[in-house]
Amino acid sequence: MFKTRLISGIFLVIGAFLTIYAGGDILLVTLLGLSVIGMGELYQTEKITFGLPGYLGYAAAVGYYLFLRQRLEGEWLWMFGMLFLILLLGCYVFTFPKYQAGQIVMAFFGFFYVAVMLSFIYRTRRLPSGSALVWLTFLSSWGYDTCAYCVGMITAKTVGNHKMTPRLSPKKSIEGAVGGLAGAMLLGTAYAAIITAATGKLHPKLVYAVICGVGAVVAQIGDLAASAVKRDCGLKDYGTVIPGHGGILDRFDSVIFTAPMIYYLAVFLL
Repeated sequence: MFKTRLISGIFLVIGAFLTIYAGGDILLVTLLGLSVIGMGELYQTEKITFGLPGYLGYAAAVGYYLFLRQRLEGEWLWMFGMLFLILLLGCYVFTFPKYQAGQIVMAFFGFFYVAVMLSFIYRTRRLPSGSALVWLTFLSSWGYDTCAYCVGMITAKTVGNHKMTPRLSPKKSIEGAVGGLAGAMLLGTAYAAIITAATGKLHPKLVYAVICGVGAVVAQIGDLAASAVKRDCGLKDYGTVIPGHGGILDRFDSVIFTAPMIYYLAVFLL
């Protein structure tokens, strides 16, 4: 199991590096594909993966990414979201009582939670210096996960651990969370130093550390929120598309939350 997880993780990191480095349409299409798969995984909780509300959600994701590609944002996206909601409610009333209110709500929530929030990776990549800033999303999410896991393992064998959410995720500890936060901030600091040396353009270490620290906190919330939904629905994993890791939502649950936060922190602080 560990070997499978390791190999999948290596390919996942390589794939992420290549698509994000390429940017543009390659990144856009990749994120759209991940969004549609992730939405399907979430929709299974309300049994609409292959239902009309689900199909409307997938179509909305495609339309939304096309809007992003044409740089139609702001009021255009608000209008698009409102029209999508109207279509979903039309589906609800004209097929009544085929679908329940919870299924319609999930169709809309899944679109926003997965497609919209994940798209901030693309939006960050388009910022000035976005080719450097976009990696903060992964440093603060996957970096946090790795550091928290390592610190949690070490403290469990030495001083012991205090469970953070014993009923929701019994393996997560307060010690691991603190270690993950510190590790993410150190990674942000080191990354700023490396980018500054490589490009000759100043990337402030303190700001990068703060961004990664805030991103790490949000990443933990995203991870636990996805776990809570799984517990409520009696699922072990959201899917099996990534061997050893589960589904798209199992691997990108923290990234989904971190991506918008990194974007807005980068806009406001940098």
